[in-house]
Formats: sequence, structure tokens, C-alpha cells
Amino acid sequence: MTIMKNQEKPDILVVDQLVKYFPVRSGIFQRVTDWVQAVDKVSFAVKKGETLGMVGESGCGKTTVGRTLLRLVEPTSGSVTFEGRDVLKMGARELKPLRRDMQIIFQDPYASLNPRMPIGESVMEGLQIHNIGSPKERWDIAINMLKKVGLEEYHARRYPHEFSGGQRQRIGIARALALNPKFIVCDEPVSALDVSIQSQVLNILKDLQSEFGLTYLFIAHNLSVVEHISDRVAVMYLGKMVELTDRESLYREPLHPYTKALLSAIPVAHPEQKRERTILKGDVPSPLNPPSGCRFHTRCPIAVDKCSQEEPEFKEIRPGHWVACWLA
Repeated sequence: MTIMKNQEKPDILVVDQLVKYFPVRSGIFQRVTDWVQAVDKVSFAVKKGETLGMVGESGCGKTTVGRTLLRLVEPTSGSVTFEGRDVLKMGARELKPLRRDMQIIFQDPYASLNPRMPIGESVMEGLQIHNIGSPKERWDIAINMLKKVGLEEYHARRYPHEFSGGQRQRIGIARALALNPKFIVCDEPVSALDVSIQSQVLNILKDLQSEFGLTYLFIAHNLSVVEHISDRVAVMYLGKMVELTDRESLYREPLHPYTKALLSAIPVAHPEQKRERTILKGDVPSPLNPPSGCRFHTRCPIAVDKCSQEEPEFKEIRPGHWVACWLA
């Protein structure tokens, strides 16, 4: 399969046919009786300095993709190449220095922080693991990162329970930045925050991207948030990628019926304006036993017989616009 690349800037990350199945065990001997197909043959590329948004319903495999890229979850098959290096073939000794270049901002900022550790020490933890600088230099780096995200030096001696959700998320961003990475997986970093706090955190992420030349994989289920921060957007459904293109094209003229349904659910700001809603029938099928053919055909309002019989190829319909749909 041809990977979706952009010719303007070099690709910092290339993912090819990524697969992750989770075993289902049962019985006294805990034998594997089935597999949850969380991610199935996903391919994409991220160019240096861009933000690739990844959206879809809960359970579609977005977070699993992000964690698998970083080897927080081991993949079933496929390849992940970061700056020309195959991440999935690295041993522990090779992988450790790569951790400095690839970081993650977790969805739950409270669960990702040690409740017994002052946040200044949490931010310094990665620096200590990688033996970067003296204790004084590490502390200075931690304070500098906290100030970058809108906190003050006196906050460094406080514990996580003393902060609000928005402040804890800023601490998570500071931790990810401390090692001066090149690529950050943002795993729904604003989904648990109030709307006003969301905008603050998003603006911080955009400012830091401009200052440090960062590359983001921004995982979210809120299409309004993704539109605000992303350069390109990938849409996933039940472990498969169904559409990928630049932000303007996706929001102006989506090609996949699932993308159209997602966009129709975005609230309209003006009370007199109305948007034509596409209401999907039924529930999302189980990844234990996904439908044959196109996985969306059981809920698709325009499905034909071919959709249930053959799986559509994820191909480039227009320049830079990839979609997996027989009717696109």
C-alpha cells in the first residue's frame, strides 16, 4: 500500500499497515478464545511541524494507535518509522533515547501524576531517567517548562490534588516538553476540561508548537476542537481509517458518509441557523466480530450490496484526499 505522504515537508513519522489485536481469554486455563480488533491495517504519515488530528467515536481505536506508536502498547504487526528508524524493531537499549524525541500527553492529567510527588519533581522525572544535567539544571528546566504553560515557580512544590483540572493538564504538557521532544501524541488532552479552559490549553499547545517546532498527533472526539488546531484530519471507525485529508477539504466537502454524519452533529453557534442532521441508526458493532466488507455498512444511510461483500480500499480520490468508500 502507498503511504499518504506530503511533498512539502519531510515526513517525521510513517505508519504502515499497523495492526493491534487484544486477546480475549476465558476458562480455567485462560486460553485465548477470541481477539478484539482494536486497530486493523492503519496507514498514514505525519510531516514535520504539522498537527494531524485523529477523530472518531469512543472505541474506534484512536488511543490505541497513539500508544502503539510509542510502544506503550506492543503492536500485533505493521511498521512505525520515526525519522527513518523502525520503532517496532528497536530493543530496550535503542528505545530509551528515542523516548526523548517521542512523548505523550495523557487524557487523564490526574491519573498520570504521582499524588505523592510535588509537580516540580514530576516534571523533572524524565530528565533524571535520561541523566540530563545536574540537579540544579533539572530544576531550572522544570521551572522554565511550568512557566511556559502558565504556571509559576511556587507551584512546583505543590502536589497534584492542589490543582484544578486545567492546571493539571498544563502540568502534563510541561512534563512532555521537559525532554525537548520532536513529536508528541496528545491523547484527548482537553476532553475533560471546561470549554473556556479547553481554549486556553489549545492556545498553549499552538504557541509551543510555533516556538519549539513540535509535531502533534492530536487525538480527540470533538470535531470543533480538531478544526481549531489541526492541519490535516484522519477519521477512524471501528479500527479502520476511513478518511484523511487537509482540514479545509474535510470540513468543506467530506466524502465518507461517516464523516458527514460526524460533521452534521457539530452545534451551530447562531440560534437561527440550522444544520441538516444525519442520524445514524443502530449501535457501533463489536470489534470482537466486525461486519464483513465495509465496517460502516450496517449504519450507512447510502450502503449498497457491494458494501457488505467487499472491503473498500483506502485510496486517494483527489490530490491529498484519501477515503475508503465504494460510493465516494
